[in-house]
Amino acid sequence: MKLMHSPSSPYARKAYACALALGFESRVELLPTNPHVSPPELLALNPLSKIPCLITDDGEAVFDSRVIVEYLDSLGGAVKLFPAEPKARFAALKLQAIADGIMDAAVGRRMEIGRPTEEAREAVKARCKAAVGRALDVLEGMTLPQDLTVGTIAVACALGYLTLRFSDEPWREGHPNLTKWFASFGLHPCIASTKPKA
Repeated sequence: MKLMHSPSSPYARKAYACALALGFESRVELLPTNPHVSPPELLALNPLSKIPCLITDDGEAVFDSRVIVEYLDSLGGAVKLFPAEPKARFAALKLQAIADGIMDAAVGRRMEIGRPTEEAREAVKARCKAAVGRALDVLEGMTLPQDLTVGTIAVACALGYLTLRFSDEPWREGHPNLTKWFASFGLHPCIASTKPKA
């Protein structure tokens, strides 16, 4: 399998971290891809020109990160990223939804940086920042497990992206429980080895 990705993409990191958690390191080849220039090889597989995009052993394209992770989990592996028990499964899916929401807001805000200052754009950035803040507060109030699930991996990738792109707004302040969880969960090899570089 091949994974079209960018090292700074939190979505691509989530997909690859899940592949590593499942024990698929030798089965997934990383293909660095810049979706912003819409390369023909990406467009041929994903008309949305977004990463990550997984190319299966059969040559089929699988996207986005949520679908990729579910596909990989269906192949079996070292862990089960989507728990079978309904309550645990929905807890993992809820964490993934919160984490993906943080990524959506943070990436959207990041895309606005450097563009001409306009009232409407400033409002969008403020709304994105507020959404991230509220989501962090929700996570702070939760007891997050150390188990590797689609949810916990997604949360770690979202927090890693905030650390990378918004270091001037340290999310750890006011979130001691989340900070402690992240420090411990970050020791999992699939998280530690995919940490984005500044």
